Amino acid sequence: MNTNTAPDRHPMTPSPTDRFRELRDLLRAYESTGHTFDDTLETPGAALSSYLRTKAFAPEQAAAAAREIDDLLAVGLFNDELSDDVDLLPHIEPPKGVSVEECLRAVRHHLSTFLSKRPAPRAGFRPKTPWEWRHRFPALSHLLAAYFHQDFSLEYQSRGEAIDDYLSAEAPEDHAAVVREVDGFIAVNTSDEDLAEAARVLGLRVIPPDGIALRQWLVDIKGIIQYLGHP
Repeated sequence: MNTNTAPDRHPMTPSPTDRFRELRDLLRAYESTGHTFDDTLETPGAALSSYLRTKAFAPEQAAAAAREIDDLLAVGLFNDELSDDVDLLPHIEPPKGVSVEECLRAVRHHLSTFLSKRPAPRAGFRPKTPWEWRHRFPALSHLLAAYFHQDFSLEYQSRGEAIDDYLSAEAPEDHAAVVREVDGFIAVNTSDEDLAEAARVLGLRVIPPDGIALRQWLVDIKGIIQYLGHP
């Protein structure tokens, strides 16, 4: 959220006592769609729609965002008490002639509507923004971005070595999450072109082994993690 024209900065990793942890996550959704509030009271914009679709899987997080907006608006955006916390929020621009507070009230309105209806998660819906892809498949995104990134060849001699490193470095719950997420990721990407595009959004910068399609390679990775990962 931007209250001035200063250059954007990457937000710091939130601490356990972060006052606006979930609001920060919500505002990051807008970074994928142009750093601008595009909501009206009638309709949530692209960023907020992606946030709400994702939070259908975790509505308690949307409730936390609503409470944090209430807190921020009650204390005041420019109150010295919140200056450090506000400075760490992503810089999102309001439309011309509209205040940040008005934008947050519109967001709060849509959160209230969402929480009153609690829509069922749409597991088969294909994400529309990079933020939404990473939040729908966080464990798979971490695997691809952290172990199959653009500097892969500088760190590993082979794809198998990267998988071994992943298995030894990451927690058992992360192994289990990847196994769950691969099936869903493949299911929402019905074409090979869509699959390659989505994998790149998640951070993949390494091609599969010769003669193996990306779809099959992801299934193979899932099988290796399922077989060798910790229970």
